[in-house]
Amino acid sequence: MGNEAVALGALKAGMTFYAGYPITPASEIMHFLAKVKDLEFVHCEDEIASINMIFGASLAGCKTMTATSGPGFSLMQEGLGLGYMAEIPFVIVNTMRVGPSTGMPTLPSQGDVSFACYNSHGDTYPIIFYPNSVEECFKVTIDAFNCAEEARQPVILLMDAFLSHMYEPVDVDNIKVEIKNRDMKKLGSQMGHVTGLISENGKPKTKDPEVYKKWLKYSKEKRDRVADNYKLYEYVEKSDKLIIAYGVTSRVVMDLEGYSIFRPIRLFPVLDELKEVCSKYEDITVVEMNDGQYADILEKELLKKVKRISILGGDINLEDVRKQL
Repeated sequence: MGNEAVALGALKAGMTFYAGYPITPASEIMHFLAKVKDLEFVHCEDEIASINMIFGASLAGCKTMTATSGPGFSLMQEGLGLGYMAEIPFVIVNTMRVGPSTGMPTLPSQGDVSFACYNSHGDTYPIIFYPNSVEECFKVTIDAFNCAEEARQPVILLMDAFLSHMYEPVDVDNIKVEIKNRDMKKLGSQMGHVTGLISENGKPKTKDPEVYKKWLKYSKEKRDRVADNYKLYEYVEKSDKLIIAYGVTSRVVMDLEGYSIFRPIRLFPVLDELKEVCSKYEDITVVEMNDGQYADILEKELLKKVKRISILGGDINLEDVRKQL
């Protein structure tokens, strides 16, 4: 199961602390990990507690993760911002369902893409991954943990309810992976004084714009440098028309005749490889289970218009896509 593969990937990556609150369609991650021996596990009172606990446990030296869906991800935003400011690595899994609010809790969606890419308040620079198979759920979870360690910041793993509840055979014992260990000497930008305030050499500098500008430039450059180590995508060149799709939606469109397919696995920041591929096409269509959220992001990055196919309400099939093409 996709959710179980995420849990196994997190354990393989070296996770030693998990905190979470149950929510459809992410609950199976929590159910699976609750039974694991030698894992520090907390069933929290809510998602605010969850993210603050994994922040604190990470600061203490643990690799940490939480998993949720849209409503819980909304509650985590302040803690997520604190993770960026204090440079604390942890992983958040958001397996998406139809929203806003409680929406349609059992039906899949990709409606949190914009929210994830531009999360928290202030200027932040997220790194976001999105697998499309149960095997990738395992492997990309490990990538997310490794990336968090390298970047010393939170990393987001997006999924959808289809992928979370999909069953596929995976031989996890024979998948070769690289694990990046924690370097405690580099943990925390505040040099022992961890705060959400902008600081320099461990001292808050809340009235010095130059310190903030310096920190923001450093934060963005660090994110971009580390993200470049995770150029994960799939590109199938078949014609002069291009479809861009990700997650479960990419599985639906992959075999369409007459279209090249680009599937970003590192969803954000937008891959340079995707920008380069898009420069070769005039006919570009983004297919996604929302009202054109990634299409908006791509238009901003590419400075050109793209076509949109929006699959809404938790139902996706190839015939509907063909009709809209």
